[in-house]
This record gives sequence, structure tokens and C-alpha cells, in this order.
Amino acid sequence: MANVTVIGAQWGDEGKGKIVDWLASRADAVVRFQGGHNAGHTLVVGNTTYKLSLLPSGIVTGTLSIIGNGVVLDPWHLRDEIAKLEGQGVTINPDNFAIADNCPLILPIHRDLDGLRESAAGAGKIGTTGRGIGPAYEDKVGRRAIRVCDLAHLDHLEPQLDRLCAHHDALRAGFDEPPVDRERLLNDLREIAPFVLQYAQPVWKRLKKVRKAGAKILFEGAQGVLLDVDHGTYPFVTSSNTVSGTAASGSGLGPSATGFVLGIVKAYTTRVGSGPFPTELDDDTGQKLGERGHEFGTVTGRKRRCGWFDAVLVRQSCAISGVTGIALTKLDVLDGFETVKICTGYRLHGKILDYFPSHAADQAAVEPIYEEMDGWRETTAGARSFGDLPAQAIKYVQRVQELIETPVALISTSPERDDTILVRDPFVD
Repeated sequence: MANVTVIGAQWGDEGKGKIVDWLASRADAVVRFQGGHNAGHTLVVGNTTYKLSLLPSGIVTGTLSIIGNGVVLDPWHLRDEIAKLEGQGVTINPDNFAIADNCPLILPIHRDLDGLRESAAGAGKIGTTGRGIGPAYEDKVGRRAIRVCDLAHLDHLEPQLDRLCAHHDALRAGFDEPPVDRERLLNDLREIAPFVLQYAQPVWKRLKKVRKAGAKILFEGAQGVLLDVDHGTYPFVTSSNTVSGTAASGSGLGPSATGFVLGIVKAYTTRVGSGPFPTELDDDTGQKLGERGHEFGTVTGRKRRCGWFDAVLVRQSCAISGVTGIALTKLDVLDGFETVKICTGYRLHGKILDYFPSHAADQAAVEPIYEEMDGWRETTAGARSFGDLPAQAIKYVQRVQELIETPVALISTSPERDDTILVRDPFVD
């Protein structure tokens, strides 16, 4: 049996929640390896809807769920999210949930800085969620972060606070804000420490034991490859690496552990926030896609921008992340369109490109080249086999996998877990 790494192959919001939930029901452990509570998954299990933004999706079904060292953790949000799920009847305890003790913390000063920067950025706004993710990662690589393990040693935190405050006090002064209130910060950390520490441990060691026992591990990515800090639409990206390779460094297991890489791909394209979007539709078609797809962010509630499927972007994402196969989601949203379009290339200053350029100005200037196909009037909603799909929908799926040069492993035809067409089982290598 193989482990599976799930990543978004577009700008996030591809429907990873349902797929991860479906896979988590067959996994022995689920691991979050990057990001923070700035990305969310919506799970529909029976008649209950769960909205997660930090906890791994396996927690809903009691599967061992682990937050790896590559995640930045807001401990107060963690407490609130756990309380909300427990209110829905979910059991969460140290037997089924663990946090890497070397995981960096998101502090109130990180949220403050995130908001101050965005407010002052004007036209240069990145469109962050304002939850302190970026500043927390900055402190991590700047070697001034407070980590989960530090919560057990708060009486010896002064040297780290000196480094942290030397940086933040200077930044806050530039925004006419007072220095960090160190005593308040320490009191806040003392208050939350017992709650977090009950779950803290060297998770690399626990995962090593799980793997040695032959268990199946599911690595759960957040956001999407096009938001990767190296490979995405920089600077309109997140602050972590979202590609599959991060599963190794963000969990404490080696690269051989990541197994089958499943890229989640929406049958059209959406994006939240600022940044280039070549196939965006500012017309009735874009509006229709958004309404039929219920395109609002799980975490922020922000309306998503919508457009036709961009095969260039997805092909690039699959190549960069070593995707073994894709899960194509929300095919049913395209039901009833007379024609559907797929972007197969770009025009940029008279040249034809088969890739997405790196420079922001070029990304904003590319013009999509479309291939048009007949749509289908029959419904694909709830289909559970290829035989249930309209012939033209099958042609669309086949054309997508040809253009992205990556096979389809499964197709999702509704938010329900069982409405899935399985072409290749990611857990069977």
C-alpha cells in the first residue's frame, strides 16, 4: 500500500476537503504539513457540514491527525476550532491528535502586523487573510519565532523576546504603533500553554513508528501550487511552499514517504483575492459558474473570481509538483453549458507561450488561447461511474488529461463523499 500526498493544483479552493475526507476514511494517519488557518476545507458527512481551517480533515472520523512542523500555529484559533468541532460531536484528544513541538506560533503581534501592512499597501495589496501567516513565517526564517516547545519554558523566554521585540518594535514604530506589550504577550502565552502542550510531541517520531507499522499516511496540503511562494503568481502568493515536496520537510519524514501525489483540480478555474487570472470571466458566464459552484471562501467568505479551465497552469502545476494523477472536481457545475472552453496557451506581445511566465507584468498581460468544445445538457451530478456520464462530458475529461499531460485518477460529481468516480486508487501503488 502507498501513502498519498494531496495538493491543490490551481489557486486553492479546488474541493480538496471532500477528496481528503474520502481518502482519510481509508488512511491510518492524516498530516497537515504547511500553511496555517488561512486555508479551509469544507467536509460534508451525512447531514453534517464541518468547516476546518487548521485541523487535519481526518479528525472528523477519528483518524490520527497531526499538525506538522511546516505549519504555523495560532494556538487561540486552535482552541476555538477544537471547541467548535467538539460541539458537533467530534472527539479530539491526545490519542487522535498531535502537534509538532517544533511548530512556530502565530502571535497577536503577527496579526497586528499583517493588518497594518495591508492597510498601508494601497494598490500593492496582496489580499492576505490578515491572520498573521506571513509575519509568522518571516519570524521563523528570521530565527526569532516562539515555538510550541517554548510554551513549556516560558520562564526562560527573555532572550527570544528580546530578538522578537527588537524586530517588531521597529516595524510598529513605522506605523506609529506602541511597542510590543511583553507582559501581556507572556500572560497570553501562559494562559494558552496548557491547552496546546497536551497535544505537543516530536511528531516525526510518532510518524516514523506509524510508517514502520505499515500504516497508510495521508499528507494534506493547503492552498494550491499557484500560491506557492516560489512557484506561484508571486507576489500574490501565500508564505509557504505548497508543492508536494514540502510534505517531507513539513512533517519530518523523508521524501520517499510522500507516495502517490494526487493533484486536486477543479473542472473550471477560480481565484480568491488579488493577482493575475488569465481566464477570468467578468460576464454572465463567470457569474453563472460562481453561483452554481457556490464559490465563496471557506475561511474568509470572500467571493471567488471564476473562469474557464486553464490547462497551461494545471500542466505546469502537475509538472512542478510531480503529480501522479488528478482528482477532477465540480464537473457538475459545467452541466447545461452549450459550449465550454479550455485555455491551451497564451499570447504575450505577439509570441505564443505554452507556460505561465514568472514576472508579474507578463502574467498580467498574457491573453488566453481557447479551444472550444460542445457542452452537455444531461446532468453529471451524483455520477459514480464513467457509464453514468454524458458522452460529451467524457470527452471533456479526456481532453483535460491530454492537455495537462497527467491522468485522471478520480472524478468528483457532488459534495457528497460517495459521489466519486474512481479510475485509479491512490492508496494502491
